[in-house]
Amino acid sequence: MQICVFGASSSIIDADYIRHVEKLGERIAEKGHVLIYGAGASGLMGAAARGAYKKGGKIIGVVPDFFESEDMGVDGRIFQNCTELIKTDSMRERKRVMEEMSDAFIIVPGGIGTFEEFFEVLTLKQLERHTKPIAIVNINGYYDTMLKMLDETMERKFMREACRRLYKVFTDALEAVSYVENYIPEKINVFEMKNIENGN
Repeated sequence: MQICVFGASSSIIDADYIRHVEKLGERIAEKGHVLIYGAGASGLMGAAARGAYKKGGKIIGVVPDFFESEDMGVDGRIFQNCTELIKTDSMRERKRVMEEMSDAFIIVPGGIGTFEEFFEVLTLKQLERHTKPIAIVNINGYYDTMLKMLDETMERKFMREACRRLYKVFTDALEAVSYVENYIPEKINVFEMKNIENGN
């Protein structure tokens, strides 16, 4: 299975996040899965890669050319032990490659890039462009505010309640791996579920 991990590149986050995501990378490799991620060496991207590398896992990094051709600073360093490094022309192309290559998505804490990646795969699943599992790893309550926002969005009818079935939230990164391994794809058309939502 090819599992995509979206997460922070920041190198100044609390070490507890790093520990959780290194364990995630280890578990992905231990179970014989391939890690697909954004190729970074720092933050939670680097943590996932180091964990997978430690256990001898295959790591596919996907990175836009300008990360190497421009001065991206410390957070822009590329993990040097990727099994395969795929270079793209743009961030948009990078996301497309990761989305198409992956069988599942695990979202760990991150910044605006991670938010964008999560909402894109969520939107595509809502539009039935894929039926892949999406797991959010809510380490130390990091995503509490975002999840509350999604709840309110549904309560105010900007999203259908059925959208809750498009993703699953975990506090344990290892449980997220088990979820995506055992996920049974289902065709969820949230636009046709209004009768279910209304109890009919």
